[in-house]
Amino acid sequence: MKRASKARQTASVGVMASMALVLSACGSGDIEQDTPAASGGTDSAAAECGDLNLAVNPWVGMEASVTVVGRVAEEELGCTVNYVKTKEEISWAGFGSGEVDVIIEDWGHEDLEKQYFAESGDGTAADAGPNGNEGIIGWYVPPWLAEEYPDITNWENLNNYASEFATSESGGQGQFLGADPSYVQFDEAIVENLGLDFKVVFSGSEAASIAAFQKAEENKEWLIGYFYEPQWLFAEVPLVRVELPPYEDGCQDDESDVDCDYPVTPLKKIVSTEWMDSGEPSIDLVKNFEWTNQDQNQVAAYIADEGMSAEDAADQWIADNPDKVQAWMPS
Repeated sequence: MKRASKARQTASVGVMASMALVLSACGSGDIEQDTPAASGGTDSAAAECGDLNLAVNPWVGMEASVTVVGRVAEEELGCTVNYVKTKEEISWAGFGSGEVDVIIEDWGHEDLEKQYFAESGDGTAADAGPNGNEGIIGWYVPPWLAEEYPDITNWENLNNYASEFATSESGGQGQFLGADPSYVQFDEAIVENLGLDFKVVFSGSEAASIAAFQKAEENKEWLIGYFYEPQWLFAEVPLVRVELPPYEDGCQDDESDVDCDYPVTPLKKIVSTEWMDSGEPSIDLVKNFEWTNQDQNQVAAYIADEGMSAEDAADQWIADNPDKVQAWMPS
């Protein structure tokens, strides 16, 4: 991840092989294993800030959130920010090892909460409150398709069009474009349990899914797939959501039995309990951080659509929104 205006060095750090984490360290020198604790832990704003290890999962919206928080921590609090590039589930394992302090955007992982929260697990992770974003996962089609075939936005009609979605990879069935298989997703179970004549083919990354939807809209190609908000692409290509059976409490408890839509998920911050107890001044920054889907989409568009480095994009948004940033600062 490239950052912006303040020159700095990047230090690579070896990580535990069992976790396969890749640390991108921002700041001069190697990452210190022991973060300096605040003296006495009573005045976090005045305390010396040590390392802040921020998880970066593989989608540009999270990169936007992480980089904005990271830049404020560096410039205003003097922290050494280390960006930990890893998958969602592996991020949680990093709390216990000290390699991750903060997941700034969690999309809801009840299984991981049971494993890592104090109430039922090892106590290495804690909920640090909402980050202000609302996560909306769903099935989407390009706007041209919904306009020409309006009934296609109801799942009960999808089999009527399955052959139109077929590709060389879907084996005669309609293709449903999945995203990165590490994301929260139940699409294979939904397809099977709703009796849909489709095969899930994973794009492998957010960038590949974005490119596929852009191409489908431009060339009027048939495409249906997994996508989500907040996401800057909607400003360029207003994807249309397909209605699945509505989400009800418990309908996703057993992954193999899922036959319902995804819920609207208030995104939240998950943090290391050890870090939370350390007295670091960055704790209040993270706890106070909240912004909107529109805020995130703006920074994400700077990065993915306009080609800015993540650091330049964050700096631009910070400069344009001083009041919001001030509200996050430790008192």
